[in-house]
Amino acid sequence: MTLPKELESYLAALPEPHIVIDDDYRILAANAAYRAAFPGGAQLVGRTCHKVSHDSPVPCDQAGETCPLSRVRQSGLREKVVHLHHHRHGAEYVEIDLVPITLSDGRRVYLERLQGMAAASAQPSADGLVGRSPAFRQMMERVARVAPTEASVLLLGESGSGKEMAAKAVHQASARAGAPFVAVDCAALPEGLFESELFGHERGAFTGASGVRPGLVESAAGGTLFLDEVGDIPLAMQVKLLRLLESGTFRRVGSNEWRRAQVRIVSATHRSPAAMVADGRFRQDLYFRLATFPLRIPPLRERREDIPLLAGSLLDRIRGRRDVALSAEAIERLRQLPLEGNIRELRNLVERALVFCDGAVLDVLHLDEALALEQELDGAVPAQDGAARRREQARRLGISERTLYRRLKAGRLPQG
Repeated sequence: MTLPKELESYLAALPEPHIVIDDDYRILAANAAYRAAFPGGAQLVGRTCHKVSHDSPVPCDQAGETCPLSRVRQSGLREKVVHLHHHRHGAEYVEIDLVPITLSDGRRVYLERLQGMAAASAQPSADGLVGRSPAFRQMMERVARVAPTEASVLLLGESGSGKEMAAKAVHQASARAGAPFVAVDCAALPEGLFESELFGHERGAFTGASGVRPGLVESAAGGTLFLDEVGDIPLAMQVKLLRLLESGTFRRVGSNEWRRAQVRIVSATHRSPAAMVADGRFRQDLYFRLATFPLRIPPLRERREDIPLLAGSLLDRIRGRRDVALSAEAIERLRQLPLEGNIRELRNLVERALVFCDGAVLDVLHLDEALALEQELDGAVPAQDGAARRREQARRLGISERTLYRRLKAGRLPQG
């Protein structure tokens, strides 16, 4: 099929990788950026897009991924998906934007744009999210959907599953990527200091306030404010946070001046928001404002095929200048462990095993020593009076033991 000269000229002028394909997935034209991204770039025209990008003989929807062309055919509109492409430098996550174009003679073609996703990697990486599993890819597709918007995002996931990394991915894929990303651990902030930390204070606002101090909302100006463990925000503060979300305004402690916040709110919790609302521990109106776009972070047990990639990446991040790698047997052992603490537990185990490793290969024996050390600790530290009861109480309340102790000390929970 011959394309109009105007379309070919437009394609050639685009800086990002673009191709034009037909209804049979055949590449009709490719610009220089697309040719540079894939092996055999000079011979792309006439080949199918799925063969070039996935080395697959069948379209994406027949190989476990979402096919943008199939979706455009159904909707007749522009569609976006996230794919794992096999580029010249290895597998990479890309966002695909496919637009239908009707030519003057009535023929239909499709303009496809590729945009890399720096927030996620399908190869061992020194930072960011890492994975290839279907659960991980689905999460990244939703990240790509919501990131360019201004919607408030509520991340729902177990402790240690990587909620803060997902929040950073949302930030990095947004138009606010060049501005600050400020994380707030809501569980660690004492109730009496929460408002001051978040909104700042004026001189003399309270004892010890010797000067003006901007809060974390102002520190995140133009960027993203990440509220981790948002379920631990005191009820009295929830009203003020709701005002921030609804009107974009706040006041420093000790000030009558309303200030406007230029931030996007991303929050996270490991508990059920519905249960917190039902128990009266969380305002329903605040929940609805925070959860404009709820995003579930899958636990490690739902993405076990990612453990080898995660373990290798974590080892690269903690080994420093040491030249050490995981053996195949060690990787298989890690895949068999329950790892109920998710990625955080995996990191701790790899780091502990690294202490026992003197050579260039971290093997099963080192993992066994790391696991034995944990069992020794469990037996060497007997439970104190009431510790088991409080552990169970924290579990029933859906909060951490640290948060339970803090609330007991403040008189916000019964001692019994």
